[in-house]
Order: sequence, then C-alpha cells, then structure tokens
Amino acid sequence: MSTGTLYVVATPLGNLEDITLRAIRVLKEASVIACEDTRRTVKLLNRYEIRTPMFIFHDYNKLRAGAVLMRRLKEGESVALVSDAGTPAISDPGYELVREAIAADVPIEMVPGPSALVSALVVSGLPTDHFAFEGFLPN
Repeated sequence: MSTGTLYVVATPLGNLEDITLRAIRVLKEASVIACEDTRRTVKLLNRYEIRTPMFIFHDYNKLRAGAVLMRRLKEGESVALVSDAGTPAISDPGYELVREAIAADVPIEMVPGPSALVSALVVSGLPTDHFAFEGFLPN
C-alpha cells in the first residue's frame, strides 16, 4: 500500500476570497482536513461547497490526534492540514505533524497562499531582505 500525502494548505487571513484555486481543489480531494477549530474552518468549507470531513488537531490534542493522522497517512489517505488563518505550522502545532511526516517518509506538499508574517513585513516599510521572526508575543 502506498503512503498518503500530507498537504499543508494556506487559508485566507480574513477575506475568504483570498484562497488559491489549488487550495480549493486539494481541500475537496483530501480524505480528511486536519483543522484547529471546526467552527472557523467550516465557514471556509461552506463558502466553496467543500464536503471533506474535518478532524480536530490543535495544541490540546496534538499527541493523540497526530497519531491518528499519521496512521491514516500510512494507510494511504491524504490529509490536508490547515490553520485557522494563513499558513499552517507557523506558531501552531502543525509543525509537529510535518516533522512526524518527514520522519516517516510521508510525502508532503505545500499549497502556498496567505501568510500573516509576510503580509505584515511587506506593509511595514521595513527592509525585507533581512529579518527575524521570533514568534508571537506571549499573552
């Protein structure tokens, strides 16, 4: 049996029209969508008539949920990883699933799109050829 693919899919930051055609296709064709909060993700899915089942994956269940997602990938299913907004794995638990997939030789495809980090940098007026990102400020 061949291994499934982990798709890391960037989603809109606020305006639901800021999504790529490829992201819509991947979300429709995936076996499951791993998301932080189904209440937020369902708004995007409904807007584009995407009926793919969702699976909750966040900081509080990442160990158990990550194991389930890895099993599904190893069984040949495709998983689309999304965050509440923007690019998954930046300041969220998605990076741990990506790391596990790398260790297990699971194919990973990036579906690029909106990134709050890049958007903020570009409109800041700061030089963009050299910068450092230290994560979000603590609450």
